[in-house]
Amino acid sequence: MIQSAVIVIWLGLCAVQDIRQRQIANSLTLGAALLALLYLSWMGVTWLGASAAQGGWAFALALLLTLPGYALGRFGAGDVKLLAALALATDVDYLLWSLIGAAVAQGAWLLISQWLSARPAAVGEKTSRKQPFAPFVLTGFALYWLWIH
Repeated sequence: MIQSAVIVIWLGLCAVQDIRQRQIANSLTLGAALLALLYLSWMGVTWLGASAAQGGWAFALALLLTLPGYALGRFGAGDVKLLAALALATDVDYLLWSLIGAAVAQGAWLLISQWLSARPAAVGEKTSRKQPFAPFVLTGFALYWLWIH
């Protein structure tokens, strides 16, 4: 239980930074991945208690699902590293449900924000088209942790 709370706090920190700066620091993503890998190597299980094989499969799946999106410009490098670190700390179920929850939350956010934005952007106003992804991963992980799991 406490291990999942630590992951929620870490994802929360990543989400706040992604919202504010539209990028996630390597110290948060690579640092967490390194800690998860060290824990996995030392203990033989992931941070949440899954087998090392499940952690490895989750890591491979995270890369398989995110690297094509990164190559096409749909994912940022921080998003790829965030999901890889999450995979090393959890298992395939957590990874997939976090991604499914993130997709649903991001779709809902897109619909709500389009519905609420009644005025078009001013001519000189610069708006970033890149949506932060970490808050939606946090939402997906938290929903799986609290509701499904």
